[in-house]
Parts: sequence; C-alpha cells; structure tokens
Amino acid sequence: MSIPATMKAVVIHSDQCIVKDDLPVPKLGMNMALIKTKAVAGNPTDWKHIEFKLGPQGSVLGCDVAGEIVQLGPNSDSKWAVGDTLFTVVHGASVRNPENGAFAEYVRVDLPVCIKLPLGPADKEVLQEGRVETFEGAATMPVTLLTAAQVLCLNFGNKLDWEPAHVQHDHPILIWGGATGCGQYLIQLCRKLNAYSRVIVVASKKHEARLRKFGADEIYDYHDEDVVAQIARDHPNLYHLVDAVSVPETLRLVYKLAPTSAPVKLVQLTHMSAKGTIPEDELKSNVEVGNTMLYQISGEDATIGKITHPASPAYRKQAISFVDFITPKIADGSILHIPVKVSQGLESVPSIIRDIKQGKTDGHKLVAKL
Repeated sequence: MSIPATMKAVVIHSDQCIVKDDLPVPKLGMNMALIKTKAVAGNPTDWKHIEFKLGPQGSVLGCDVAGEIVQLGPNSDSKWAVGDTLFTVVHGASVRNPENGAFAEYVRVDLPVCIKLPLGPADKEVLQEGRVETFEGAATMPVTLLTAAQVLCLNFGNKLDWEPAHVQHDHPILIWGGATGCGQYLIQLCRKLNAYSRVIVVASKKHEARLRKFGADEIYDYHDEDVVAQIARDHPNLYHLVDAVSVPETLRLVYKLAPTSAPVKLVQLTHMSAKGTIPEDELKSNVEVGNTMLYQISGEDATIGKITHPASPAYRKQAISFVDFITPKIADGSILHIPVKVSQGLESVPSIIRDIKQGKTDGHKLVAKL
C-alpha cells in the first residue's frame, strides 16, 4: 500500500488535546517499523502529559497501539514482514520524538519490544476479558502489562519462570488497585510465575469474580472504612506491596500496611516519594518506596517535562526478555486481555482522555478503533 506524506493524529494544543489532519508521517530508524494503526488505548499518563505540561506543544499523544506493518526500517529483524500485526508501547508526547505517538494513523514502533500476533477487528463495542485475537483487545496490554512485568522482575526480583513448582517468594504480595489495568495484569503474572505464596488484592468487590479468575487469593473492598485494619490483622508479613492507583491518599494507606520487622519494598507508578507524602512521624526506616519508569524501555534518556531519566540498558534488556517470554503465552491464551469499551476513530480520543481523568473507567480499558 502507498504511504501518504501526512496523517491525522491527536496532539497537545494549549491545555487540551485536539485532532489534526496534516501532520507528517514519522520517519523510520534502525530496527523499527511503520504501522497502520488499527486500535489505541488511553492511559492516565496521557492526560497528565497535558495537564502538567510534560509533553511539548504540538506533540502526538498516546502510548498503547495495535496495528499492521506497512514499512520496515533498516536492519530490521528478518522475523518481521510487511503485513504482520502487532501491539506495542510508544512514548507519546515525548520531548525527544514529539512527532511520534500512538494516537495517530501511522506510528513508528520499536520492533524488539513489539508483540507479534495474528489480530483482526472486533465486531463489538464491549469486550469481556478473553484471549487476545483482536486489535482492540491487544491495545489494552502494552503499557500496563509491561509495567506489571518490570515491577515484578526489576523491583521485586522475580524470575521469568512459567508456573514453577516452587514459589519464588514465600510471603504474600499486596496489590492495591487490583481492578486497574496494571493491577489486573499484575495478578495474572503473579499467579503464572508462582511469584508469591498468596496474592492479596484491594479492589471493589464487584470485580471479585474476574480478579479471582485471574489469580487473586483474597480481595478486600477499599470501600470498607476499616480496610487497612482488616488487612493488617490478616497479613502482618507484607514485604512486597504495589500501589497500582498511585495517588497520595492510596500511597499513605499502602504504606501503613508495611511491617517494621524486615526490609520492605513498596512500588508505586508515579514520581511520588515517601518523604513529603507520608507524615514524618509515620516514616519507617525499613521501607523502600520505589517506582518504575516504562519510558526507559527505549534504552535512551527519557525526558518527562523538566526531568530527564538516564538511559537504562538493564531496563530495556529486561523488557525485551519479557516480550520474548510472554508472546507465546499470550498467543495460547494463558494471559488474557482485560475488559474493553470500544469507541470509533481518533475523534473519540479526547473524550477517552477526559473520561480517564475523571475516573470513569471501572475495571475496563477505553479503546478507540481506527
């Protein structure tokens, strides 16, 4: 197929996002491909890049994309061919490459972190959790699945070992926000990697059936006023904790559950630190509060707003290893996509971003079909 010189895309414009139809199609670099976008998904990072002025004016937004290869760049791996379908993560609204983001008709993708699967269009506006066979289901995965994997492997030291006979950590993990995108993939990976003795989840009870299906052992309802006391009573040995919601309020609640008897690792998904978020008289010397920065997947320096995160070859190496490891597991249905609500076209992306900001997701991912 012929590739046009310009394309439609969603860009940052002042303090909002708009659809433009005259942007140049991204140029290719080494071991990259150009895909024709078939589906994209929204993430909280999208609205944060607008509101907190993290991305340049005019930059193309979006991180989750699924599509079909229309052109291969120089030195691309021979396993890839024009016509292959895939899904992957890109750094939308980036300072380094403002012309390339997921919310566009054409996207430049980094082949070593792409997952190749046979995909087709969905014929429904609502998809329940299931095997990844559609572009819309696939688009739910890149950011949240890769984030979950990096947390488990890099932050917590789990190995990529599928259903091992012996548990990797003989203690439970707590996942606060089990019905978030990252939370649902964390639960699935914890179970399949036999990473912990028990998977303890905080979420609304209305999601219990699906979260147990994914591998949660116990579910506590965050609506309960005494939820922290309930968990602390039942599980005094939570040495690995994840705040998958990652706002100051939830970080303070999760921090309360960290014991004082041994080293504890608590991971959240933003730039928050314990100092300044946790009251000074509640700080614990044995608790390490860390995060993960998926934008480091490129292996290059990642600038977010005014902060530059240095290149991390180890971060990229781990992500590539995970992609190679997990691709056949997704293909055979061992890892399922989460529920999806589908809207039509790039024109729907501004409303998707607004709905995510306003908390109008409820255990599902918002996806636009192109």
